Amino acid sequence: MDTVSYKAPAKINLALNVVRKRADNYHEVRMVMVSIGLYDELTLSRIKGSDIVLESDALGIPLNEDNLIYKAAALIKNKCGTIEGVKITLKKNIPVAAGLAGGSTDAAATLKGMNELFDLGLSQKELRDLGVKLGADVPYCIMGGTALSEGIGEVLTPLKKMPECGILIAKPGIGVSTGYVYNAYDSLEEKYHPDVDAMIKAVENGDINLIADNLGNSLEGVTVKEHPVIGSIKEEMLKAGALGSLMSGSGPTVFGLFNDREEAQYAAGIIKDTGLAKDIAVAGPV
Repeated sequence: MDTVSYKAPAKINLALNVVRKRADNYHEVRMVMVSIGLYDELTLSRIKGSDIVLESDALGIPLNEDNLIYKAAALIKNKCGTIEGVKITLKKNIPVAAGLAGGSTDAAATLKGMNELFDLGLSQKELRDLGVKLGADVPYCIMGGTALSEGIGEVLTPLKKMPECGILIAKPGIGVSTGYVYNAYDSLEEKYHPDVDAMIKAVENGDINLIADNLGNSLEGVTVKEHPVIGSIKEEMLKAGALGSLMSGSGPTVFGLFNDREEAQYAAGIIKDTGLAKDIAVAGPV
């Protein structure tokens, strides 16, 4: 096999609870995550030599060891000894620095692609153990679907697939530093903790209205305070008929849940007309 291709889906957080900051400065979390039908596309090809070559159509992203794709390829090469060179081509569709795990899902696809391309025989568990060294969302992105993520992202429990619905994604034209958001959250005297167990129950019951009612993100208040446009997008989504709306991850992307894709598509036009968001997409759970 000389070439493999992977679709790397974005994710949203239906619930994100920051449990505590550990002594090693990592944050323990409980998150209910869902893969959605918005994908980056990666193609991995064998090349002569031992280099890692990264190419992309995306502007403004590093194509060297600062990229999580490169780090993932180097990590698996170091673990498995000498592997010949690889060229990785990335078609970028997920907005960058958006709270949608774009970098993490690309890293996850790279680990899976390297495993297949070079016939390494690593199990999903072994890939996930490697992935957590790259970031808290990478193990989940290797598994995908609907799942509960705990610890620092390495403890995963599959959940029943989220019911079919329309998911509207809207990212304002700003970037958010995850490190800044977590540091600001740590400094809060009163911290918000969503009811993750209620969200798990809603997902297991397949009740989209109950899911919408229990959306919650510990970090949202911090990011909205810094970037009020996030709150404005949420308000507009709800006015446009969303069952519920929430910031994903550390932001700044906002998503809205709708009964179906048609309703989400209609709302996308309304959000576009407001001019509040730079990137807008409609997807469903996968």
